[in-house]
Order: sequence, then C-alpha cells, then structure tokens
Amino acid sequence: MAASRRAVASWALYDFANSAFNTLVITFVYSTYFTQEIAASEEAGTALWGNAVTVSAILIALLSPVLGTLADRSGRRKAFLGAATTITVLATAALFFPQTGQIWTALALFVLANTAFELAFVFYNAFLPDLASEDRMGRISGYGWALGYAGGLGALALGYATLIAPDDPLLFSTDGGANVRATCLLVAAWFALFSVPLFLFAPEASRAPQAGASFGAVFRNSFGELAQTFRAVRRYRQVVRLLAARLFYNDGLLTIFSFGAIYASGTFDFSFNEIFLFGIALNVAAGLGAFVFGFVDDHLGGKRTLLISVAGLGGATLTALVAPSKAWLWVAGALIGLFVGPNQSASRSLLGRFTPPDKKGEFFGFFAFSGKATAFAGPALFGWMTALFGTQRAGVASVLAFFAVGAALLLWVDEAEGLRTARQERAEA
Repeated sequence: MAASRRAVASWALYDFANSAFNTLVITFVYSTYFTQEIAASEEAGTALWGNAVTVSAILIALLSPVLGTLADRSGRRKAFLGAATTITVLATAALFFPQTGQIWTALALFVLANTAFELAFVFYNAFLPDLASEDRMGRISGYGWALGYAGGLGALALGYATLIAPDDPLLFSTDGGANVRATCLLVAAWFALFSVPLFLFAPEASRAPQAGASFGAVFRNSFGELAQTFRAVRRYRQVVRLLAARLFYNDGLLTIFSFGAIYASGTFDFSFNEIFLFGIALNVAAGLGAFVFGFVDDHLGGKRTLLISVAGLGGATLTALVAPSKAWLWVAGALIGLFVGPNQSASRSLLGRFTPPDKKGEFFGFFAFSGKATAFAGPALFGWMTALFGTQRAGVASVLAFFAVGAALLLWVDEAEGLRTARQERAEA
C-alpha cells in the first residue's frame, strides 16, 4: 500500500509540474505578451497565435496515435515521456529570448514546446489504468487534475510575486518586458524539477519489449497494431463515441485556454496584474472542482459527470459573452474553473475504464488525437469571427457551438457497454 500511494503521488505530481506551462505560457501570460508586445498589433497577434495553436494541434493529432502505440509495443513508456518532457522544458526556456518583432522565432518555439507538451500527456495518461482500480479511477484522476491546478496556481503566484508585480523584479529588468518573458524560465525550471518523482517511482508499462526486435521493426509493427484496432472498431464503439464527443467539447476548452487572457485584456482592458489575479482565482476554482467531482465521478459515473461539466462550461461561456463589466467576467472565470477540472478529469478516467490492458498508450494516443484532430477549428473560428465582426465577443460566441455538439454526442455513449468490453478483455489477458 505504501508503494502504491507513493506511485500515485509521484504520478499526480507530474500534473503539478506540467500545469505551469498551460497556466503561464498558453493561458495567462506569454500568449498575452505575444499579442501585445511581440506582434505588430493585438488583432494580428491574436490571429497569428491562433494559427500557431492550429499547427501544433495538427502535429499532435498526426503523431499521438502512432507514438502511443509505439510506446506500448516497445515497453518504454517512460523513455517516450522523458523525451517529450525534455523538449518541452528546453523550448519553453528558449521562449525567453524572442523580443518585439521576432514573431516567427517566438511562434516556432511555441509550436515545438506545445506539441511536445501535449504528446507527453499520451504517455502520462497511460499510467492511470496501472495505478487505479475501476471504482477509484475517477478520484485518482481528480487528484492529478486538482494537484495540477495547484501547481499552476503556485507557479502563477510565484511569477506574479517575483517577476510581474514588483517595480524592480528579482534578477530581471522591466526593459523590453524581460521580467514577463522570464516567466518562461520559471515554467521550464518548475516543470523539470517536479516531474522527477514520476520517473523514479511510477510503474513502467506492464507489456515487455519485443524480444530481439529492432526499433525499426517495432515501429513498423505499431502501424499494424493501429490497423488491427481500426478493424475491431465495433468492439470499441463506446470508445469511438466518447472520443467523437471529445473532438467538440475539447475544442471549446482549447479555445478558452488559448484566448481567455487575450479576451480579458482586449475586451475588458485587464492589465498583466489583473490577469495574474484572474488566473489565480480560476485555478483555485478548477482545483476544487477537480477534487470534489472526482468522487462524483466514482459515484455517478464518468458520462454523467461529463454532461454536468459540459453544461456548466456552456453556461459560464455564455456569461463571459454577455458580461457587461469586469466583475461579471470574474464570475464567468470562476464558473469555467469550477467545471473545467471535472471535464478533463472525467474524460481521462472514463477512457481509462474503457481501456484494454495491452492498449493503454494506443488508446490514450487516440485520446490526444480526439483532443487535437479538429482543434484548429475552435481557435481558427475564434480568430476569423473576431476579424469578421471586429470584436472578440463574436469569437467567444463561437465556443458555445462546440459545447452544444459535444454534449449531444455524449448522450450516445453507453458507459455500461464500454465497461463490460474492458472487463472482458482484462479477463482474457
């Protein structure tokens, strides 16, 4: 039991580590800095940032199923996770260097860092079925997401206190926005430090490497295994339905993450200080939501938890759309935080319950694919709507459609059948 608790804690701590990237680089700080300081104008920066998110999403969608299957067949899940983590850390640290006008350097580094960051989740999420029983998977997934939001909050608070708020920031000047860009160095150090326990204590993949097989042979065989899964799609039809729904509701989430701070600054004139405080409030709400709804997930089931969360996110987005003042945007942000954690956690735990024992990396590769295959649509539509109507509120309105379609498709998921199929495969393994 002690070893199991240590493994779960080290796994959840990786969420604590990687959330600094999502919070400071994607959502609250660097995206806003890019649109306001590096790009020629805020409108042009918004469109360029959306295009960069789109390019990254396409790369993730193409690479994640193959790499997930390759990790399964090679039995080297930690090695793949280590490589993705290292690339993310180095590319994030390099984001410190581009300054005003160095648009393409900044975007190239962001695409590299974001792609590696998302690919790391394929291998990281695949640990979950090894760590949690079916009846506890919701709360274990919730622990990870809750600790992740605590990590995002901690990194955000540290960056605010040492780099953004002081008139004379620690180690970095305010000239040229060096103190703001230095948050990328903070993210890189944070990610590197707190990811170490997972590599020391989390269990490796249960599937042994193919004896005597070269890496090239394993790589080629991975495509054969992917093809076999596609041929057996009727057996895994509840997985397909879940991932189809996630194609849409996750697009809505990705758009919120990518443009939340941009919307706050562009429409409501939030300063960097206000964005930091807004991010702290959102992370507190998200951490509480992920933790509490983890128990709801185990009690009511993943499908019901997901439907509740998508409905809540739709209501919060509508509030942000019609918000007449900063105070109302704060309310919308708190509601988004409350439901975003359960949405992500329950998505992961439900797929974990549906996953056969020998296809963890492969199925979570498809999970990443479902999160990115159409992820260009949300950010691109946000940018296009903003440009077409000349207001970011039009972009926010487009997010509602993704949540509505995702909820409709979730209704078709038969959770009981998905659980029966997974139990049968575990019994036959």
